[in-house]
Formats: sequence, structure tokens, C-alpha cells
Amino acid sequence: MASPKKEGFLTDGQREVLKIAAQNAEVLSSSPRSPTSLLFSEYHNKGGAGGKASTAVRHVRRSHSGKIVRVKKDGAGGKGTWGKLLDTDSDTRLDRNDPNYDSGEEPYELVGATISTPFDDYKKSVVTIIEEYFTTGDVELAASDLKDLGADEYHHYFVKKLVSMAMDRHDKEKEMASVLLSALYADVISSAQISQGFVMLLESVDDLALDILDAVDVLALFIARAVVDDILPPAFLARVQRTLAESSKGFQVIQTAEKSYLSAPHHAELVERRWGGSTHITVEEVKRKITDLLREYIESGDTAEACRCIRELGVSFFHHEVVKRALILAMEIPTSEPLILKLLKEAAEECLISSSQMAKGFSRLAESLDDLSLDIPSAKSLFQLIVPKAISEGWLDPSFLKLATADGEGRDDESKKLRRYKEEVVTIIHEYFLSDDIPELIRSLEDLATPEFNPIFIKKLITLAMDRKNREKEMASVLLSALSMEIFSSDDIVNGFIMLLESAEDTALDILDASNELALFLARAVIDDVLAPLNLEEISSKLPPKCSGSETVRMARSLVSARHSGERLLRCWGGGTGWAVEDAKDKVTKLLEEYESGGDVGEACQCIRDLGMPFFNHEVVKKALVMAMEKKNDRLLDLLQECFSEGLITINQMTKGFSRVRDGLDDLALDIPNAKEKFRSYVENARKHSWLLPSFSAATPSPVAVAT
Repeated sequence: MASPKKEGFLTDGQREVLKIAAQNAEVLSSSPRSPTSLLFSEYHNKGGAGGKASTAVRHVRRSHSGKIVRVKKDGAGGKGTWGKLLDTDSDTRLDRNDPNYDSGEEPYELVGATISTPFDDYKKSVVTIIEEYFTTGDVELAASDLKDLGADEYHHYFVKKLVSMAMDRHDKEKEMASVLLSALYADVISSAQISQGFVMLLESVDDLALDILDAVDVLALFIARAVVDDILPPAFLARVQRTLAESSKGFQVIQTAEKSYLSAPHHAELVERRWGGSTHITVEEVKRKITDLLREYIESGDTAEACRCIRELGVSFFHHEVVKRALILAMEIPTSEPLILKLLKEAAEECLISSSQMAKGFSRLAESLDDLSLDIPSAKSLFQLIVPKAISEGWLDPSFLKLATADGEGRDDESKKLRRYKEEVVTIIHEYFLSDDIPELIRSLEDLATPEFNPIFIKKLITLAMDRKNREKEMASVLLSALSMEIFSSDDIVNGFIMLLESAEDTALDILDASNELALFLARAVIDDVLAPLNLEEISSKLPPKCSGSETVRMARSLVSARHSGERLLRCWGGGTGWAVEDAKDKVTKLLEEYESGGDVGEACQCIRDLGMPFFNHEVVKKALVMAMEKKNDRLLDLLQECFSEGLITINQMTKGFSRVRDGLDDLALDIPNAKEKFRSYVENARKHSWLLPSFSAATPSPVAVAT
């Protein structure tokens, strides 16, 4: 029998191991009642003082509640044995069938938890919204729930999810999905997001086809239906087809949509009725029904019947259109005004038309008063009488009047001047679209002598062009290029686009593809050097973060950054119908190279004259100066002298050309080390011959000055 000094069956080596383990445990323990002390006391009580060999050493651990729990050391020495003392071999396994099994001995496991992002939350929520919509068919509830998510930037995913879920269901759900998209268009989901959602579907149709055998045909029908419903522009098909590989199923979808659905006779009716169409109603039909019910109401005077018809439309999110059209009708038919106001008051009191929809209807009408006044001269005065009456009767929020007053305070004279300006520039723009005469348009604008309204001209030009054919869109871009070189500043261009983008949502109500068209105009302006790429950042920073205008700017950036974007954007509306900046630059370069290599000055002047673009002659000056530096041939200055003497290049164009070279001197100096010295000598020569305006400075301006 082992003596007490040898502490039972422990050998010297085991005692050493025990000692080290105890020391380590003491370091880890922060409690006086640590498991280590209990381990020693139990060991000395049961095993140390001559205890029996069958008394085993046990581990002690603290439970989650703080209670000390004794845990038997897992056995590892074979059947019926306890194994080695303090055995920590990783191969040890617990036997859950052991009568002495303690679950507390199981090792702890770290369980990974996925971090939820706002987009993850959005994805989960929209699935619930879509499922509920397929069950109830409640468009209004789906629109409200989607708005409540407050994540407008993710709505393209909603489009993708809605269509992909409907594709795997019956015709009823497919029809419901198309109806919902039409209802949400513009008011909840922007045109750009609709397009982006369908692009995502086209990119993922290869995966969808694994589960949905007829995915290509079904998605083609969804796209055709979206085109028929005017929520996708027809140009979408050609535009997206260029981005898809010919071998992809997405490419097949576009071809199927074009050839099988959109090219067939009476294709609109066929597409609308393909899934039954019993619940289908387009935006145009809603507008027509609103007009019809209002006119019937004026004839009958039955307010209750009119309210019932409005309710039956089932488009509460579109009630602002009821308000707007009702007010316009009251202005067109003065005798109907009392009835119209009675209807709007009744609809508001019954909560049929919400306060937000009522205010939105008034706001939309207020924004279009200038244009409406062209047809109804008394529109503005009538509107100013209706607003106080609506507020006093309690069916229009008083905050609307404060906003309108703050916006129009002290601007009566300015409004008259602005209205006259708008009328005149509309005439000027229409004449330009007929004549394609840029110099004449520039003279007309100079005669108006209202440079403070230049941004408004840009807004009017592009808005009118967007509602016309590609020829006018091309002409508008060409005109912008000319104006930016002749009479419009960079700030004018930037502010004009900001005004366009701020009103993009309203423009989209009349021009369905407004967002895409505006993105093309923006991108084209960058390619034409009308805007610098940094101007897109400046424009974006001045827009509300989640408005459709911000999405349009992002789309324009994508267009500019795409491969071969310059060539595509120069021909985005067909090209060839107007003057292209790149073509003009090429011609200027060639005529200068011919002259520099020994050509005739008279021939060079004739070539410049043949360009027929006096507003672009600053580019001749700029390229001549740069070429003179590169070729070390001051003969090009003789050409400038001849052009100036003949009056071919004006002092303004000459100064602008020198200014452009001055602004790019830092970049030029990387390729031409003595560029700055050369430029100073050219300036001295120009001043000697009176080429430059007295205000011209040869010093490189500050970044702020350059921007202005």
C-alpha cells in the first residue's frame, strides 16, 4: 500500500504534472473559490491521505449561473478504466451512452451569426410584400408597404423579385405582377429602377431557366408587356441587347420579345390579354377614366356617384392626378368651379383623397401654371383664388400656402419677365428645329439679353427635344456644344441640368423614358466637352440623395465609363443629323497640319470658312497654338494673324482660344517642357497685334476661376 508521503498511486511525474496544472488554473481563475482550490481539497481528502485507488480525480468548472459544478474527467484508458490523470489528448471522445455521461463536459462551440445589412432586410421584406399581394391583390397595400420600407435605392431588386416569383406561378400571378408594376411606375418606382430591374432579370435568366423551363418566353412576354404598358421604352430592347452576349438566354429573350410579341399585328391587345388581362389597367386608361368621371360629374352634379367612381378606380396612390385634372377642368369651364371644389372637399372629408395626395395635386398644378397660362390666360389668378378657399374650408393643408408664398414672394415682376422669356425661347427653339441654323439662334438669344435665364433655356431645349424624335435630340446636343463655346458658361450648363433633374419625376409623367433620355443628354454633354466629368459629381451633390435625378446622374456616369462610350454616345440618336464635335476637331487638325507642312494661308482660311462654325473658331486658335509649340513652327501664328485681319476669327474667339490653352498649360508642360515660356511669348505677340481682350490674363487662374 502506498505511503501517505507518496500520495496514493501518484508517481513523482504525475505529481509534477498535477502541480503545473494547478498553477495554470490559479492564473486563469479570478475567484477565491476557484476550481483549483476545490480540486486540491477534494484530492487531498479522497486520494491523498491513503484513499482508495477507485477514487477518481475530477475536474471542477463554473456553470453559467456561477455555481461550482464537479465534472468527471473523461475516460481514455480502455473499457472499465478512467484513463490517464489530466489527460488532454484531442482524440478523447465522450460516450453519451455512459451512465456517468455529463453534457457539461461537451466542448463549447462557436456558432457563426450572419450580420444583417439593410439590403438583406429589404430582400426579406419584399418577399413578404409580394406573397401578401399575390394573396390579396391589394395594389394600394403593396404600394404603401413598399414606401414604408424607406429604401427607394433598392427598388430595382423589387422589380426583379416580383417578376421572377411570378414567372414560376400561374397566369393570374403573372397578370397581377404586370398590373402592380404599372401601378407603381413613376409614383413609387422610378423609370430607371424599372429598367435596371429588367436588366438584372435578363442577366440572370440563364439561372432562372434551370427551374423554369419556359423562362425565355415568359420573360420576353413580361418585357413586351412592360413596353406596351409604357413603363419600359421601346429603345430599352435595342440598348440592352448590345450589352448581352449573343449566346446568352438574355439575348434570346430580347429577340423573342421583338419578333414574337412586339412585331405582330395588334400586338398591344394580344400582349395585354395573354394572361387573361381582367385586372389590367394602364396609366393612360386611368387618366382617361378620371377625365370621363369628372366630365360626367359636371353634367350630373352627383357627388356621391363621383366619389364612388374614384374609389372604384382602386389607385389611391394616383389620386393627385384626380386633384390636378379637376382643378384644370375648373379653370377651363368656370361655371364648373363650385361643383369641382365641392367634390374635392367631399373626397377629402371622406378620406377618399389623402391630405398628401391633395397637396401633391395642387403642387403639380402650381409647377405647370406657366405652361397652362398659354392656353388658359387666367390660370394663375384662378389658382390663387382657389388655394385660400381650399385652406379655409379645411381640405388643403395650410403649409401649402406658406410654401407657395415663400416661393413667390416678391417675384411678380420677375415672373412676368420669365414668362415672356419662356414664350420667346419656345418660339426660338421651334424655329431652330425647323431651320437647323445655329448662328441665327445664337443671335436671337443675344438679342434677348437675359443671360441670367440661360439655365432655363437649357431646361426648355432638352425638355422639348425629349418629347420629339431622335433628329431633334441630336440637334439639341449639337446646339448645347455650340452654346457652351459661344455664350453659355459652365455654370449655366450645370444649373440647367440641375433644374432638369430636379423636375425629372414630373417630366416622367409626360415623357415616360425621361430618366434614360436625361442620362443620355448628360453623358453626351461630357463626351462633347460641354461638361467635365467632375461636373457630374457637382450636379449630383446638389440633388436630394434618393431622388430619381440622382439615379439619372449615376446612369450617366455608367454610360460615360463604358468601353467605346465616345463613339456610341456621339451616335446615340443616330448622328449625322447635326454637327458632331469630334468631326469638327478632326477637320481643324487636318487643315492646320496641311498649312504647317507648307500649305497656302489663303487655302487654310477658306477651309476654316467652309467649316461654317464661327462659334467654334476658338478651337482653331487653341490647336494652332498647341501645334506651334509641338512643331516649333511659329508659322502657325501667321495664319492666326491672317484670320484676325480678315475678321474670320473675332477677338472674343481669339481670347477664348488663348484661355483654353492657358487653362491646360500644366498638362501641356508634361509633354512640352517649355510650354509656359512659349505661351508667354505668344501672348506678347497677340497683345502686340491686338488679338486679345484687355481683360485677358496670361497667369493660370485659380480652380474657382476656371470653374466660373
